[in-house]
Amino acid sequence: MSLRSPLGRVLGLGAAKEGVGHWWAQRVSAVALVFLTLWFVAALLRVPLWSYEAFSGWIARPVNAGLLVLLAVALTYHSKLGVQVVLEDYVSHKFAKVVCLVVNQFLHLALATIAVLAILRIALGVAA
Repeated sequence: MSLRSPLGRVLGLGAAKEGVGHWWAQRVSAVALVFLTLWFVAALLRVPLWSYEAFSGWIARPVNAGLLVLLAVALTYHSKLGVQVVLEDYVSHKFAKVVCLVVNQFLHLALATIAVLAILRIALGVAA
């Protein structure tokens, strides 16, 4: 016998009505990170890292810049989701939890923005 309502069983929603979506987002971002990280490591093995010109030329290629942006965004998104779960589970004071969750959102947004801007700056050849 289940204590869930028939509608709850059909929709697959828990008590908070959002856990399944968060779980799926974490899994999808993890799968994306597997492929993007494999590409990144394989690509780095073919680039001479001791030369700034060669490395920035590698980033300037549109496919590489695009995949680097995807890697940075997926990495920060996946990190945000993971830190959010930890904060929700281990911060017990309600006000502190809300503050930590808001700081988590802004911090990860700032990190993603900085990473994307740095990649685009190198890819577009903007002088320092």
